[in-house]
Amino acid sequence: MSLKHYRKEYPRPQFVREDWDNLNGEWDFRFDDNNVGEREQWFKPGDFGGNMKIQVPFVYETKASGIEEAEFHPYVWYQRELNVPAEQRQKRVILHFQAVDYVAKVWVNGQFVGRHEGGYAAFSFDITPYLLDDAGAGTNNQIVVKAEDSNDCTQPRGKQRWRDENFGCWYVQTTGIWQTVWVEYVAEQHLESVKITPDLDTNSVRFDYRLREGIASAHLRLTTTIRMDGRLVKETSVTVDRSQLTASVELISETREWKVDSWRPEHPKLYEVEFVLTHSDTIVDQVHSYFGLRKVSIQKGKVLLNNTPIYQRLILDQGYWTDSHLTPPSEEAIIEDIDKILAMGYNGVRKHQKIEDPRFLYWCDVKGLLVWSEMAATYEFNDQAVDRFTKEWLEIVQQQYNHPCIITWVPFNESWGIGNVFVDRKQQQFTEAIYYLTKSIDPYRPVICNDGWEHTISDIITLHDYEESGAAFAKRYAGNKDAITSNEISHMNSRYAMAQGYEYRGQPIIVTEYGGIAFKSEEGWGYGNQVEGEEAFFERFRSITQAIKDIDYISGFCYTQVTDVQQEVNGLLTEDRQPKVPIDRIRAINLA
Repeated sequence: MSLKHYRKEYPRPQFVREDWDNLNGEWDFRFDDNNVGEREQWFKPGDFGGNMKIQVPFVYETKASGIEEAEFHPYVWYQRELNVPAEQRQKRVILHFQAVDYVAKVWVNGQFVGRHEGGYAAFSFDITPYLLDDAGAGTNNQIVVKAEDSNDCTQPRGKQRWRDENFGCWYVQTTGIWQTVWVEYVAEQHLESVKITPDLDTNSVRFDYRLREGIASAHLRLTTTIRMDGRLVKETSVTVDRSQLTASVELISETREWKVDSWRPEHPKLYEVEFVLTHSDTIVDQVHSYFGLRKVSIQKGKVLLNNTPIYQRLILDQGYWTDSHLTPPSEEAIIEDIDKILAMGYNGVRKHQKIEDPRFLYWCDVKGLLVWSEMAATYEFNDQAVDRFTKEWLEIVQQQYNHPCIITWVPFNESWGIGNVFVDRKQQQFTEAIYYLTKSIDPYRPVICNDGWEHTISDIITLHDYEESGAAFAKRYAGNKDAITSNEISHMNSRYAMAQGYEYRGQPIIVTEYGGIAFKSEEGWGYGNQVEGEEAFFERFRSITQAIKDIDYISGFCYTQVTDVQQEVNGLLTEDRQPKVPIDRIRAINLA
């Protein structure tokens, strides 16, 4: 069941306005392999040239784009027209990009608007000053976007290959616009963002408002109204005397049977919020949002959700589709994935090496699916990699902060991009810096520095192990917690749990990659020996899953993986989302 102000395909469900236009669809498109477009001024009206078309937001490498060319092109250009409706021409026009890989440069009517670097973070430009004089009806404005990509391994790229062919677990690259492009029409005086921080222990919520600079006025008032199931819970109002404001609201209400409603997987109750900005009692801005009252904490080696230990049954999710790669083909496809994950008895996903579409997070909020949000890795370590990674990661943490489904941040995975972190003090210090920077924005969620092995400072110790035999797994781990956490015993690929110079300090331990079973008849690869037939699959799946659950100091697991991805065929579902084995049998083992 969706929230009252949910809109199908709305690109930013956490911050909803009424007046917007979707710019997805057909755009003019050009390759620019020799990088001559800026010099030849392809951004000028009438000078774009070329005769190719592309379906945004699908990248040219995909079938859904209408082009389907896997060859790497470092520079690509897009063009389309924007006709601002007559009723919106007195407002400010904000151009939003949910994701462009990797560098985006934007022109409107031949004038340079701005530049953004980072393939997974959203960004926006106020294009009002660049629009044509709308004296005539139907005036069309030209939007031009140049996307620059590379095979540089200092670029946070996740699972995108940097060679001409797929290899290992790296897949066809993603170049250019790969999430929704849209425009929003707002008043001169408007909200830019609201950071929402629930506090379960005090039954309250804090709002940190940011408004457009320079609009403070004694005549401006911001009212926040909180509802649950359509019924009023609380309302508060503040005078806008500066561009950044804060308000805290107690949520205890006599209108609720239990006074307050918490968010948890089996009961994902969400408070709906309306922000109304008025100028002399006239509404100038109105935004709808929501939040979940929930708390993530750690105590005595356990992860607690709402002060109660939770055993995490996660599944690795890389978010790839056959015809559209990283881009969800539709909102229905997002919902289908979540429903099948829940049907298999998992209560969460580790979203692997991808920053997911906000609509995915919205539906996880609504349906109660836990999410570990993981950054796309670089594959080299130097000053440029540090700079690129840090800037984009901090953008992402801020953009995803309000989603209650996210319960863990994972900036690093398997020493990717920090290949010598086991001994290299500079790389260790980088992980510490990211840990503390993340905590400076969000002190309320666990942060994992180097998921899988060689942890530095980390709130959870995570282990990756693709051992095929449950008995062998039990022999390695049962009763060996101290030996593993003190680096006396290594696990997958002879890796140690802790980097040198770091000690285990009683953190929860979770096996965050295991399984990866592939069927023998399939092309491609899985982890370990491939199995023949359904019963052989379930014998191995049950054996290793139960072995993990039987070890008392392990507080959860993450199975690899939801679906096949290109050459990696170890999913429980095929790449087109067909179950390989009965879902109810997977569920029974997970919940046993």
